Amino acid sequence: MPKEKYDPPDPRRLYTIMSAEEAANGKKSHWAELEISGRVRNLSSSLWTLTHLTALHINNNNLSRIPPDIAKLPNLVYLNLSSNKLRSLPAELGNMVSLRELLLNNNCLRVLPYELGRLFRLQTLGLKGNPLSQDILNLYQEPDGTRKLLNYMLDNLAVHPEQLPQRPWITLKERDQVASSAVFTVMSYNVLCDKYATRQLYGYCPSWALNWEYRKKGIMEEITNCDADIISLQEVETEQYYTLFLETLKDRGYDGYFCPKSRAKLVSEQERKHVDGCAVFFKTEKFSLVQKHTVEFNQVAMANSEGSEVMLNRVMTKDNIGVAVLLEVKIELFSAGMKPTQDKQLLLVANAHMHWDPEFSDVKLIQTMMFLSELKSIAERASSSVASGSPASDPASIPIVLCADLNSLPDSGVVEYLSSGGVAENHKDFKELRYNECLTNFSCNGKSGKSDGSITHSFQLKSAYESNLMPFTNYTYDFKGVIDYIFFTKTHMSVLGLLGPLETQWLVDNNITGCPHPHIPSDHFSLLAQLELQPPLPPLNGLHLTVHSAACDSQKLKD
Repeated sequence: MPKEKYDPPDPRRLYTIMSAEEAANGKKSHWAELEISGRVRNLSSSLWTLTHLTALHINNNNLSRIPPDIAKLPNLVYLNLSSNKLRSLPAELGNMVSLRELLLNNNCLRVLPYELGRLFRLQTLGLKGNPLSQDILNLYQEPDGTRKLLNYMLDNLAVHPEQLPQRPWITLKERDQVASSAVFTVMSYNVLCDKYATRQLYGYCPSWALNWEYRKKGIMEEITNCDADIISLQEVETEQYYTLFLETLKDRGYDGYFCPKSRAKLVSEQERKHVDGCAVFFKTEKFSLVQKHTVEFNQVAMANSEGSEVMLNRVMTKDNIGVAVLLEVKIELFSAGMKPTQDKQLLLVANAHMHWDPEFSDVKLIQTMMFLSELKSIAERASSSVASGSPASDPASIPIVLCADLNSLPDSGVVEYLSSGGVAENHKDFKELRYNECLTNFSCNGKSGKSDGSITHSFQLKSAYESNLMPFTNYTYDFKGVIDYIFFTKTHMSVLGLLGPLETQWLVDNNITGCPHPHIPSDHFSLLAQLELQPPLPPLNGLHLTVHSAACDSQKLKD
C-alpha cells in the first residue's frame, strides 16, 4: 500500500492525574494510549474491552505469552511488546490490520506466525534481539526488509477458508404467462485489469493471487458460471479482449464488441495492448447485431464545451468511454407459440465505466449525461431507419439495458439523474462550477428547449438492484459500497430475478480484509439480472402502448 503519513507516539509521554475535584465535577478524560509496566507477568482480560486504544505500550515486562484476545483491539496503530519473555505470538495478530508499528525486540521468538504477512499497513517491524532462524533474519536485514518479509509471509500463508459460499439467486416475480414476452439474463462485471492489480493498491492480497494468470481463471469461471445472454465487462485490457475473452466466449456461442479508452490512440502499439476499455458480449442464438457504437466522453465534451473552461479542463481531460450495441431480439426468444406484435424487436445494450476519483463528482455526472444524450441519438437514428407505422419507428419503443461501473454511490447525482429522469442544474455534485451553458445540450429538450432549472433525459430507467439488495459491489480495505449498476427501460421490462450478495457476515467471520482475494478474482462483485421484455402492443387509434402503460391506463379507467 502507498505509505500514508504516520506519526508514531511521542516517546516523552506526559501523564496528568485528574484531581478528585475534577472527577467530582464530571470532567471527561480522553486517552487513546495506555502503558502497562512493573514487570507484569499476566494481562487482565479487562484490557481487551478498551477497544478505543490506538497505542499500547507493554514493553519491559515479564510476559511469556500474548493471548489471542489482543485482536479485540482493532484500532491499535502502535503496539510495543519489546523486552518481554515472549516465545510465541498468536496468529490473531495478523487480523490487526490497522497496525503501523509493531515492536517485538528483545524477546525469545524463534518463529513468527505467517499471519503477520496480513499486516499490509505495517511500516515498522522491530525484531532485533530474537533467536529467529537465519532465513527470516536474512530477509529482514535486506533493504526494505520489513516489506519483503511481510510479503514472503503473506505469499506463503495457507488460504482459509478453502472455498467461497455460493451467492443466492433471488426470485422477484414470475414470468407473464399471458402476454408475449422474451426473457434473458444480463451480467455486468468489472474484472479489474492486470495493470491496476498491484500490491501498492491491494497490499492485503498475496502477489500470486493478484497475478493475471491466476486471476483470469477465476474471472472466466465467474463469467461462464453465470452463463448470461448479455455480458457487459469493464476494465478489459485490449490484448486480453482478443486473446482471452473473445476467444473463450466465441466458443460458447457469443459475439462481442470492444473499445479501449481514448488514450489508446496516443500510445505506442506495445502500450496499447494494456489500455483497458469496455466490452459487450451477446449470445448469437438469441440476438443478432444491428449496429455498434463507441462514445468517447472527451470528444463529446470538446464538441459541447460552449467555451466553458471547466468543461475543457475537468471533463475533456478524462479518457473514459462507453460502448453500445443495437441488437435485434430473435423471434425464438419469445414465449413458446407467441410471436411479438411487431416484425422487429430492437434492444439497445450500453456499457460504460465512469471516472473514478471521488473529487470529480461533476465529471461523473456530466459523463453520464453525455452518454445518455448519445444513446438517445443512437435510438433516434435506429428508429428512423425502420418503416414508419411500425412501433419500432418510435425511438421510445427501443428499450435500453444500461450496465455500468458508475463509480458513484446510490445517493449520488449520477444515480438520481438516471433513476428520476433528471437533476437540478445547481445540484451539489456540480460543485458550483460553471457548467450551465453547456449542460442544456444534454437535456432532452435540447438547446432550444425551455429550461426549468434541471437537466433531464427521456429514458424511463429503473435499477435492477433496488432496495439495498447488494450492500456493496466493490469491496476493498478502505472502500465498501455499491458503484456498479444495471438499469433498464421500465416501460418495456421488469426484473424476474437477481444474483444476490455474498454474505457480509462470512466476509467478516473469515477476516477478509478486502478483494481481490485468492477466492475472489476482482475487487468488484458481478451483477446478474433476469429481465422480461414485453414489446409494444399493436397500434390503438394511432397510439402505441406498451404492455405496462396499457395496464396502467386500464387501471386509471377503473379508478
